[in-house]
Order: sequence, then C-alpha cells, then structure tokens
Amino acid sequence: MNKTGIVIILLCFLAAIAVVLWERRKIRKTMEEIERMLDAAMTGSFSETNFDESQLSALETKFAHYLSAAEASSQNIAQEKDKIKALIADISHQTKTPIANLLLYSELLMEETLPASAKANVEALYKQSEKLRFLIDSLVKLSRLENGIISLSPQQSALQPLLESVVEQYTAKASEKGLSLRLQDTDAFAVFDFKWTAEALANIVDNAIKYTEHGTITISVVSYEMFARIDISDTGSGIPESEQAKIFARFYRSNSVQKQEGVGIGLYLARQIISGEGGYIKVASVPGKGSTFSIFLPK
Repeated sequence: MNKTGIVIILLCFLAAIAVVLWERRKIRKTMEEIERMLDAAMTGSFSETNFDESQLSALETKFAHYLSAAEASSQNIAQEKDKIKALIADISHQTKTPIANLLLYSELLMEETLPASAKANVEALYKQSEKLRFLIDSLVKLSRLENGIISLSPQQSALQPLLESVVEQYTAKASEKGLSLRLQDTDAFAVFDFKWTAEALANIVDNAIKYTEHGTITISVVSYEMFARIDISDTGSGIPESEQAKIFARFYRSNSVQKQEGVGIGLYLARQIISGEGGYIKVASVPGKGSTFSIFLPK
C-alpha cells in the first residue's frame, strides 16, 4: 500500500473518531439539558420558553413538551385542591351552628315537663343530632386527610403519654357502662403524629366500649425491632370472621350492630391515619368472647 492510501485511511479513521466524539458531546449536552429541565420541574420553576426546535434534539423537544404539560396539570391539581379546601371549610362552618342549635334546643326541651311520648321523641332528636355532628366532623377530617389539606407529622415519641391521654378521655364513658379500662405501662417508642394517632386509637377504644356489655378493655404494647404493636382488647360481642375484612370499609356496619350508635366511619378513619404514618391495623376476634385490634407503628 502506498503512502497516499495510508494517509487516506488515517484521515478516515480520524474523521470517524471526530464523528463519535461529536455525537458523544451532543448526547452529553442533551442529557445535561434534560437534567436541567428535571431540576426545574422538581422545584416547580420549569417553563417552556420559545426555542428553535431545530437546535434541540427530538428527545429534548418531546421532554420539554411533556414537562410543560405536567406543570400545567400540577397547577390544575393545586387549584382543584384549593377549591376542595374552601368547600370543606364552608361545609364545616355552615353546618356547625345549625347542629349546635339542634343540640341546645333539644337539651332545653328535655328539661321541660313533657309527656312520656314527647320526652322519648326529644331524646331521639338529641341522639340523632349528636350522630349528625359526629358524622360531619368525621367526614371533614377524612376529606382533609384524603385531599392532603392536613398532613401527618410523625415523630419518634414515647407511647405512654399517648395511651394515657386516650385512657383519660374514655375512663368516664367506660365507667358509666360498668366497664374497666386498663392500661399496661410501657417504655416503648414509635414514630407517630400524636394528635392524629390519638384520634385513631380513640375511635377503636370508643368502639370497644360501645360493643362491650361487661368486662374489661385492656390497652397494652409489644415492642419489636421494626414496629411497636398497640393492642386494644375487649371482652365484647366479637366480630364474625366473615365480616372482619369488611369492618374497615367506609360506612360499613354489621347487621348485628345496627341498633348501636355509630355511623361506620371510625375504623375507616383510623386505618387512613395509621397507614399514613407507615403503619397498619389488624384485628383478631372470636364471636361472643371479644376482639383485639392491633395497631403497628414504625419505630
């Protein structure tokens, strides 16, 4: 092979290397631009400016269009959430006074000297008003949680103060039914939002009192490596196995407890709160002997 042929081969080889390096540079530039777009999208500052698509790769162009659409969708979701927030606030505000008035006038009527039939009607009106207030309050709380208007703030804390606050809240109600509400002391810690976890536990304890006619309700804690388990055990009527998977559904109420107070939202709300903290709830029950609700909270 003569010198001219060797030179031509070397030139072609160098040209091929140059093309490869140029393509790598274009790819690197494209990746850097996509990374910049992603960073802007994550901070909420991305906006699709006017550009010459001929100067961008097809990938960059499509990605820019996608992020613009995603940004617009995010703004629409934020606006809808604001509307829902305002609607929930209006419902809460507009229903609070009428329900409070119903309860007040019912109490005033119960203090009057009334025929037995009228007195029974007034008592029924009072109980239904209480039920309506509880339902509205629960639905407002649930809507705020589900729509992210209220966010949980779990922190690692001792469980004993949390459990003591729940027991203090329900000791009188348990005593009125002749029940004993016991708390076994614990030094365990877990990660939870104090206010909302207290709400979840209160709903379960309230159910235990409601469906227990005699005996004891016990709250205890078992500590594991990854979780702390809070057991709320009662000696109540128990839950048939066929219904145990249904009781956490919204508004579900067993036919066997239809005459009891309640709207079927307490356990659903409790599960939403606990799952929002990275935990979960299980139930074990034997009809006629009682139930144990186990709340697992991360440590």
